Amino acid sequence: MPARELSGTTALVTGASAGFGRAISFALTQAGAHVVGVARDSARLAELQRQLGDAFTPVTADAADPVVAGELTAKYRPGTLVLNAGASPLARPVQHHTWQTFSRNWDVDVQQVFNWTREALLYPLDPGTVVIALSSGAALAGSPLSGGYAGAKATIRFLTSYAAEESGRADLGITFFSVLPKLTPATGLGASAAAAYASRAGVDLPVYLKGLGQTLTTEQAGQAVAELAIGGDGYRAGAYLLTAEGLSALS
Repeated sequence: MPARELSGTTALVTGASAGFGRAISFALTQAGAHVVGVARDSARLAELQRQLGDAFTPVTADAADPVVAGELTAKYRPGTLVLNAGASPLARPVQHHTWQTFSRNWDVDVQQVFNWTREALLYPLDPGTVVIALSSGAALAGSPLSGGYAGAKATIRFLTSYAAEESGRADLGITFFSVLPKLTPATGLGASAAAAYASRAGVDLPVYLKGLGQTLTTEQAGQAVAELAIGGDGYRAGAYLLTAEGLSALS
């Protein structure tokens, strides 16, 4: 993938109000893009706009709504589309889930990636557009306390791969990446998951976190996504594991 200049371009980030999405919004604006941030929390979006100023446009909406995906794709025609929105799973063993709690991440995480990816291909977005979908390291290792979370995140990786193939078949020139961040207590979701797994293992949280190794920060995640959006440095369409050491391509 050739390197791109983000100055003067529009990037759209779902789940922009907190965690990885907030850090990604910061990193993309620092790289010169105007960021359209989509999330349901209007207060957090307003705070982010106060920090980023005119480089950020907040949109209070449900990123999993297919109408939202269609309308905002047509309105903003983003050159970079980052699909980060997702639900926090209920942390409990599988037998304590209902189908509704088990499937929550399919209804939110997978649906939002499907809707926006579909719009990117159908619209279509311009050649040279980069679409980056946030999956999870759980897609590789599983997540026994998170219901269908790991399977949903694995499906996001598959969806992104399918979309890349369709972009190539139709010669659309849209590049698709999926990013699989390692579990980190730096996000609200990750902190809850780490606490649950520490309890399950019968160890104190600091002991469990030490076993995870170096902590991936939200700032590192934001910078990694910005690097993919810019391209160059040998980045090719596909899936990347993200740890504190950086991005590594998955076969």
